[in-house]
Amino acid sequence: MITVEHLSKRYGDVLAVDDLSFKIEDGHIYGFLGPNGAGKSTTLNIITGCLAATSGEIKIDGHDIYEEEKEAKKLIGYLPEIPPLYVDQTPREYLKFVAEAKGVKKADIETEIDRVLEETHITEMQNRLIKHLSKGYRQRVGISQALIGNPSVIILDEPTVGLDPMQIIEIRSLIAELGKKHTVILSSHILSEIQAICEKVLIIYKGRLVAFDDIESLGKTMASGNEIDIISSGNPDQTIEVLEKLSSVESYNQNQSADGFSSFRLTVKSGDVYETCKGIFMTFAANNIPLVKLNPIQTTLEDIFIELTSSEKEEGINEEIESIEEADENIMPEQEAR
Repeated sequence: MITVEHLSKRYGDVLAVDDLSFKIEDGHIYGFLGPNGAGKSTTLNIITGCLAATSGEIKIDGHDIYEEEKEAKKLIGYLPEIPPLYVDQTPREYLKFVAEAKGVKKADIETEIDRVLEETHITEMQNRLIKHLSKGYRQRVGISQALIGNPSVIILDEPTVGLDPMQIIEIRSLIAELGKKHTVILSSHILSEIQAICEKVLIIYKGRLVAFDDIESLGKTMASGNEIDIISSGNPDQTIEVLEKLSSVESYNQNQSADGFSSFRLTVKSGDVYETCKGIFMTFAANNIPLVKLNPIQTTLEDIFIELTSSEKEEGINEEIESIEEADENIMPEQEAR
């Protein structure tokens, strides 16, 4: 649905977006992550046609965002980080304005407004002034305007920022419902939110794409090792004796044990952690020592994010850039000779 190729945006000497390329397929909820200043909002503003790129190409369902602006923008609904609301209007008045601006047929406007009011659960608030609504309801109005015209893609930039816990839960539930009918791109600083809602994740750092995959696959890729917690009914010596027989276990640390049980955290060789768990279970069973806990420790999105946006990662990127520059310097004399 969305194809981004070699996208860059420069502000003077600052390169905010650096040669981004990725594809967004239909029917998924995508998380868009990056630390402050990574270029997230800039990228979203360019994709939606609100900001011009320095270079690169963006197509929405085959329509170039610059060459076929009208056709491309019809396919996108966008909620910026600060919702573009007219607070002296009611939600219904505001949505009528948005529908007219988006070119919805006059005969269909009232029906379209009713649809999005119902979909975002604000029908009962439609005739109150927006300035008198809670922030949660204002966010719903902002999402409603993004839904006007029934676009294929909904882009939400920090939709839960500043909301109370109950409002956050309600907006997350709404986003999950939208994902059943639309392709959704969700930008958020709340990693648990992305992990709870999204199927795939894009992570950018200093304007560059550093990861794009589903969360589970990213976890397997980024994990330097797999860890498993076990509690056995044997004493520590018996448990260690069994662990020493397991070729899949690289190391282990004993945790505090109580009530006759032995607790250990294992570091196991990379591979299918569930197959490894199966082997551990069978080995303990063969030695007549029941396991009362066998729990693989999953790599969290927070672990992945920190790993990809750490100073070590930055150094790796810089080393890569330096190696490319050195390669270019080696190639250029030969090219000049030709």
